Amino acid sequence: SADGMRFVTPVRTINAGPNRKYFGNNRGITWYNFVSDQYSGFHGIVIPGTLRDSIFVLEGLLEQETGLNPTEIMTDTAGASELVFGLFWLLGYQFSPRLADAGASVFWRMDHDADYGVLNDIARGQSDPRKIVLQWDEMIRTAGSLKLGKVQVSVLVRSLLKSERPSGLTQAIIEVGRINKTLYLLNYIDDEDYRRRILTQLNRGESRHAVARAICHGQKGEIRKRYTDGQEDQLGTLGLVTNAVVLWNTIYMQAALDHLRAQGETLNDEDIARLSPLCHGHINMLGHYSFTLAELVTKGHLRPLKEASEAENVA
Repeated sequence: SADGMRFVTPVRTINAGPNRKYFGNNRGITWYNFVSDQYSGFHGIVIPGTLRDSIFVLEGLLEQETGLNPTEIMTDTAGASELVFGLFWLLGYQFSPRLADAGASVFWRMDHDADYGVLNDIARGQSDPRKIVLQWDEMIRTAGSLKLGKVQVSVLVRSLLKSERPSGLTQAIIEVGRINKTLYLLNYIDDEDYRRRILTQLNRGESRHAVARAICHGQKGEIRKRYTDGQEDQLGTLGLVTNAVVLWNTIYMQAALDHLRAQGETLNDEDIARLSPLCHGHINMLGHYSFTLAELVTKGHLRPLKEASEAENVA
């Protein structure tokens, strides 16, 4: 799944944007991060302000450098658009957003005269496959450039959408996206298990964000780096520590299960499936501080004053 965390950036930086809802009178950034179905984070993108998530959702799959091979991504409604549906299909990935307005979505038909039975009333949109045929070669070249890393998805999407009059390539990808989105919607509405699986994965991402918030408590949880590299380093470290928490909890949860089984306890698979390695109430985020006092101090006396030469050396 992919979702964004908002962070205030109180320093002056070009890599931040305003949004009163999330940042108040300040400016901030979004850490758009990706979480596997094993709770581990595998990529993150720093976004100025709160740009639309759909621009970056595919970028994480193409740029991630882990040993994972994700084939499907879940997002909330903000990450969805017909153009993104089209790009996902071209690159062979499954796009599975949770659409808040699924009931009001347009279902697209390829054949105006086709009889879809009970679906005729909702298949109100008419796609134009001719646009796809005319731009097919260019679409394949575009997909190849993205797959090989010759161009970033966010750069391409901005380029395709910058004009009020979309290019032939943009229109063709959108047509593909309309068809792909319609197939997705039919599955989303009909399959309750599919909807539950999407919701479960998104909840994993939100729970992981709660852990990250607890970890990132210093300096009010604000990001004070001025440049993108520094912001990425700081948030990348946050992701690494969060992964460490997930690993630590997983190891000890398994040890606890093994211990219970060795004691003859009966464990239900349904109960085990509800366990999450994102619990963190047992983790001391502030650390422990030990102060060793001199014997004079413990008896109520002041520490010896330093000589002038010692004070100078300290300075």
